[in-house]
Amino acid sequence: MNKLKTTSEKSIPASSRTICLLSQLEKINVDSVLAESDSARYVTSRILHLVQSQEKSKKDMTSKGSPGIEVILSTLENTKDLQTILNILNILIEVVSAGGGRRASVLVTKGGTQILLQLLLNASKDSPPNEELLVLLHTLLAKIGPKDKKIGVKARINGALNISLNLVKQNLQNHRLLLPCLQVLRVYSTNSVNAVSMGKNGIVELLFKIIGPFSKKSTSLMKVALDTLAALLKSKTNARRAVDRGYVQVLLTIYVDWHRHDSRHRYMLIRKGVLQCIKSVTNIKLGRKAFIDANGMKILYHTSQECLAVRTLDPLVNTSSLIMRKCFPKNRLPLPTIKSAFHFQLPVIPASGPVAQLYNLPPDVDDVVDESDDNDDGETESEIEAEIDDDKDQEFKNDDIETDIDKLRPRQELGRPIEELKMYEQFFLELSEDFRDWDLVSKEPKPLVPDASLSGPIVVPTASEEHSAEANLSPQGVALKESNPLLTEEYNRRPMFLELPKKDSMKDSSLHQQNDERNMLPSCQCLSQEIVKGFDRISLQNSAKNDQYFGAGCVVKKENKTSLTTLPCSKPCEQVSPCGGSLFEGSSVQLGKLCCTGVDSEEEDSRSNSSGEEIVLEVSDVSPVHDCDLYIEMVKDTKSVPEYSEVAYPDYFGHIPPSFKEPILERPYGVQRTKISQDIERLIYQNDIIDRVVYDLDNMSCPVPDEPDVLRFNSKFESGNLRKVIQIRKNEYDLILNSDINSNHYHQWFYFEVSGMKAGIAYRFNIINCEKSNSQFNYGMQPLMYSVQEALNSRPCWTRVGTDICYYKNHFSRSSIAAGGQKGKSYYTITFTVTFQHKDDVCYFAYHYPYTYSALKMHLRKLESMHNPQQIYFRQDVLCKTLAGNSCPLVTITAMPESKYYEHISQFRNRPYIFLSARVHPGETNSSWVMKGTLEFLMSNNPSAQCLRESYIFKIVPMLNPDGVINGKSTVIIMVILVKRMCLCMAAASKRQCGTQMLMLPLVT
Repeated sequence: MNKLKTTSEKSIPASSRTICLLSQLEKINVDSVLAESDSARYVTSRILHLVQSQEKSKKDMTSKGSPGIEVILSTLENTKDLQTILNILNILIEVVSAGGGRRASVLVTKGGTQILLQLLLNASKDSPPNEELLVLLHTLLAKIGPKDKKIGVKARINGALNISLNLVKQNLQNHRLLLPCLQVLRVYSTNSVNAVSMGKNGIVELLFKIIGPFSKKSTSLMKVALDTLAALLKSKTNARRAVDRGYVQVLLTIYVDWHRHDSRHRYMLIRKGVLQCIKSVTNIKLGRKAFIDANGMKILYHTSQECLAVRTLDPLVNTSSLIMRKCFPKNRLPLPTIKSAFHFQLPVIPASGPVAQLYNLPPDVDDVVDESDDNDDGETESEIEAEIDDDKDQEFKNDDIETDIDKLRPRQELGRPIEELKMYEQFFLELSEDFRDWDLVSKEPKPLVPDASLSGPIVVPTASEEHSAEANLSPQGVALKESNPLLTEEYNRRPMFLELPKKDSMKDSSLHQQNDERNMLPSCQCLSQEIVKGFDRISLQNSAKNDQYFGAGCVVKKENKTSLTTLPCSKPCEQVSPCGGSLFEGSSVQLGKLCCTGVDSEEEDSRSNSSGEEIVLEVSDVSPVHDCDLYIEMVKDTKSVPEYSEVAYPDYFGHIPPSFKEPILERPYGVQRTKISQDIERLIYQNDIIDRVVYDLDNMSCPVPDEPDVLRFNSKFESGNLRKVIQIRKNEYDLILNSDINSNHYHQWFYFEVSGMKAGIAYRFNIINCEKSNSQFNYGMQPLMYSVQEALNSRPCWTRVGTDICYYKNHFSRSSIAAGGQKGKSYYTITFTVTFQHKDDVCYFAYHYPYTYSALKMHLRKLESMHNPQQIYFRQDVLCKTLAGNSCPLVTITAMPESKYYEHISQFRNRPYIFLSARVHPGETNSSWVMKGTLEFLMSNNPSAQCLRESYIFKIVPMLNPDGVINGKSTVIIMVILVKRMCLCMAAASKRQCGTQMLMLPLVT
């Protein structure tokens, strides 16, 4: 035996020794002296010793630029010596075992997979085959297989797939060889064709011979067999085969046995493997039915509840939850139809499009529940292998319009004939105004200084900046309580406005005189607990029966009562609009339920002992442009499809915006899992479910519950959205939103009233027909609540409330037709828990801060009355009438010309236009609040606002979708002409006679 001489190994570093040995092995390959098997055997054994003892040697072999892997694979491919092959296989196993996925990827890229499969094919032809060689080959293939996407195809074409499968059949008792063979089959089964092929060859039945009840023997083999079975059962063919042979019941029995005996939780991976098999087989409808028939819901529910106390068992609980949610029987929503409860008859039904599809739907199409096998689990599972992400290599094109400056320039040609555009001249009266009858600031001609106000940059102040000017209070505003510094500070931070013109002084004096007369009389806000408890509804209409307005005391008429109770009040509330009949003449408008007073009964008892003074409820002035009386007047002209006759308290009173940044709610760990478990209890313990309808728009004769423990709901007011409420448990309610009018979907916006609650009790609300696959409610967002009790205590605020908030897929399903052709679409649930502070309060919940169409009209009316016409040009036009008959306002804001001199009038007419629009989608109320702030800023005396007015003409459509806002919708627009008219207005402005450039800046849509 001729051994190669090497230098003293003690004096050479490990890396140098490895390189030296690899050079010798490469020389053997080049010189084709492999007949000297002893030399190759000796070199490979020395390399094996180095990689087993030195981590640095492993890194050197797979480092960038190193030829180590190529040399090793070349030797493996060409040698015939068994010991050399075994040495090389052990070397490769050592290298890829410690290096993670990167080293395995290096081996794959060098062609290692094909070499190993060919070697396995050759080894199988030996008689008898060498067991050690087969074990090492399968072990190495199992390690590098996940990094080779084509290994399943290669193994099937090469024939190695059947070789491994036959080895499993022949060696069920030889665990040493069986274990790596199952690991390789697990890798092969990622290819669907391979999985079906192995299933036909009886692999599923073989695996059920390996797995079994609890045993401390061969737990490693049990774990690998379960992983392989779970992968094979992802094939629908194999899953059906398992269901037909009754293996679902077998899996549940095995899981219960391991759960009971594994008291120290040492075999959690085996228990999880069984759950993964159940999860795979329940991907098909037959599997879910077999799971329900085997009482699987109850089994997994109880076992998961027993695991909640141990945090390390969370993977078992989470997997059990996924299985139970998937197998929960799909139901349709408890509605007569998923179409909107309200219908608006269109003048013309379009021939195509979503509206036409809705009208052409066959009857009862939304009653069909589609339980297809195409389950779309929205949850992200940690078990998904990393290589799946490698298949999603997509190139995205950068289509940002701002990268092409030419696209931003206005077109010079007309998009429509000039004759068609002339009809819109009525919206641009400022272009022909000569201001002869206007009282301008300066009547003397002055030389025109072009762009004098544009010498410096325009700086728009942020919300954090302090305004130096003083605000003028609304004549009908309500004074802030001096005892409340928070309200005073908030009031001082509001936008400031210019002084009222002198010509309105007489009008203002008459208003002040009327207010003074009212102040001489007691306020109806001075309510005691006894009187207010009798209030079920306040009718705000001018009738002889209800005209108990301003007598010697505060007179309140109780419904269903024959007597009147008069409450004397010795402390008048200044400038508070009375809740009497003379406020609202003409149309009948109702204010929502008033079931509360300034304090709870317990608080009232305690205070009555300490103080003899009567409680006075004051409503603070919440906004310089909010006027309760004016709001009611605006409500009278608002036309809704359901013909609402009530007014929500938050819209009537107004609210104070938060003076701080709203924090993101941190969700407790496991809250969604807990909520899902409570939902699953509905199926397991059906006798504990009340299932009583307490509110229903589809059934107007639905009785209102009189029990003291049942909440009362209402949404019959402007922008309200709540269709149906079902009491599930004593303090839990399922809420169903109404879809958009003339539609069967779009459920997001909600706004409703709740009353009849008890203080200190947690109530759970579930909105069960949401459609989006995810929501900000999963990331710290909270719903808004407005308490009338707090408002009467001078704290009229919308506040973020709710705990245990989460958003998840539920068991209510839609048909594929109703879901736009997508199968297996489910609804989602928003769930939140609220603990009310006051007993018998009236609270309102909303998706976001509500902003109604009537509030917009009131806002514009107040702005028009408060501006200085000598400085600000403000005009409000009706852009069009919606299909429901509501006006869509178009606002024009700019600065008045400096004088009637020609150059000043010319500068006025040549100002560029800026178009602003908001509220295309009714449910996006935040855009209206941004628009409100924009309008107030543009009308203020801020220097930046003045500079903007002098430089531009602002054309503003503050609410593009009035009908959708009024009827509490989320997306659908029922006026078909509005957006077209907006575009035509832009076209008309872009081609006016002077040819001035136009800027189009859509604000928030």
